[in-house]
Amino acid sequence: MSYKNSKKLYKKGLKHLVGAVNSPVRAFASVGGNPLFIKKAKGSKITDVDGNSYVDYVLSYGPMILGHRHKKVQKAITKALKNGYTFGASTNNEIKLAKIVCNAFLGMDKVRFVNSGTEAVLSAIRLARAFTGKNKIIKFAGCYHGHSDALLVAAGSGLATLSLPGSKGVPEGAVQNTLIANYNDLESVKAHFEKDDDIAGVIIEPIAGNMGVVLPKENFLKELKEYVNAKGGVLIVDEVMTGFRSTFGGAQELLGVEADITCLGKVIGGGFPVGAYGARNEIMKMVAPLGEMYQAGTLSGNPIAMAAGIATLKELKKQNPYKQFEETAKILEVILTETAKKYNINLTVNRFGSMLNPFFTNTEVTNFKEAQQSDTKKFAVFFWEMIHNGIFLPPSQFEAWFLSSALSEKDIKKTAEAIDKAMETVAKM
Repeated sequence: MSYKNSKKLYKKGLKHLVGAVNSPVRAFASVGGNPLFIKKAKGSKITDVDGNSYVDYVLSYGPMILGHRHKKVQKAITKALKNGYTFGASTNNEIKLAKIVCNAFLGMDKVRFVNSGTEAVLSAIRLARAFTGKNKIIKFAGCYHGHSDALLVAAGSGLATLSLPGSKGVPEGAVQNTLIANYNDLESVKAHFEKDDDIAGVIIEPIAGNMGVVLPKENFLKELKEYVNAKGGVLIVDEVMTGFRSTFGGAQELLGVEADITCLGKVIGGGFPVGAYGARNEIMKMVAPLGEMYQAGTLSGNPIAMAAGIATLKELKKQNPYKQFEETAKILEVILTETAKKYNINLTVNRFGSMLNPFFTNTEVTNFKEAQQSDTKKFAVFFWEMIHNGIFLPPSQFEAWFLSSALSEKDIKKTAEAIDKAMETVAKM
């Protein structure tokens, strides 16, 4: 494969774009080499500016669950465009999409649409503080909730003790009300509550997707919810990545827990920038204009995004691809593990619904510390061999792979062949 045009665009982009990209992972820093520039996509395939076609497991990090440019979504977008792009006023489609979303989640009476997952999360945290009258929030090491100051926190040397900024430009004061716990470790949460009576709640990804795919241990989420509520706090479940990917609704339904506040994004926008947060009436009545918790956005509920979201969710409910997702993910897990075994490579595969992730390690991965034991050099070699053989993966060991309902048996066969070639190359390191 030639990447000549991607290389040209990368050099050209360096002049006026930071690192020639608009989101850091696109720079391929963790895998090395030149980032790819994409021209178009359709169905299960994505095509770069050099004409190379790939089976896509990135799917814009989740939202393209039906595949790219699904005809019904495309039709809805085209129809909406004829009426205008944005009005700064309410539209009927906001009500329609709100009804679909609220009906899909237990305990969600009302929802507020915003423009990104980051915006949904920062608003949900503000709401949790307004509802409880308390200030501090507990998050888990390795869980990513967007780039707002209060959540860009590194754990330092003690996961359940000191919170330190995880980015330059974030003052210590911005994270002084953010506490860090260890994923899958309820005792680390309890330790904070025992020391502090000013904790508004806990935020968690039900299935972590930014330390790789990491699942909660049995009953962890149930016990977490019970404990947090007993202490007067709320549980915020960040389903920006997992929402509508494991069932028509959220992962929390399959895991037997009901969030106090749920954050959403990705799939509900059908490929357009959308986020949302929702809860029961008792909590949502705190939000302006009903209450004193202020949050606003000129482009929130954008008519094009609403149309794409409605079409995506309607088609998703009609297709009901979740059983097929589970079967396909299992097939890929077997292919990955058996091929790794064939070449004597240590590999652990985690999966949930339409998300999966191979870790180059021989240990179980249940939290961020264990995920960090993975051999990222091996992943980088694996990544580029998959690219060379027509498979588009997230350029990081710690990002989830996503499945779409557009994947075909032919795509899986091509993926299996690429995995074999990639593992063979990794074995020669």
